[in-house]
Amino acid sequence: MSTAPEAPAGPAGAALSTPSQKFMGCWSCRLTSGGGLILSGAYVLHAARRVMRQGGPTSMGTAAQITFALGLATWGLVVIADPAGRNQRKT
Repeated sequence: MSTAPEAPAGPAGAALSTPSQKFMGCWSCRLTSGGGLILSGAYVLHAARRVMRQGGPTSMGTAAQITFALGLATWGLVVIADPAGRNQRKT
C-alpha cells in the first residue's frame, strides 16, 4: 500500500498556495493585465472617434464600438481594484 506524496513546503515550512490563489493574486499581475485592458479600450475608442472626426456617419456600429471600448476599460479597472479579493476572509 503506497501513500500519496505530501505537498512541497515553501519557505519556513509553509505550504504552497493553491492554483486559484495564485491566479491574479499579485499586484503586478493585476496592474499589467488591467492596464492592458484599459489601453485596449482606449485604442478601440480612438478608432471609433477617428471615424466620427473624419465626418463619417454615426452608425449603430460606431455606438457599439464605443460601448465595447468603455466595457474593456471598466473591466481593466475592476481587475486592478480586485473588489472580490477584498471580501474573502483570511483564516
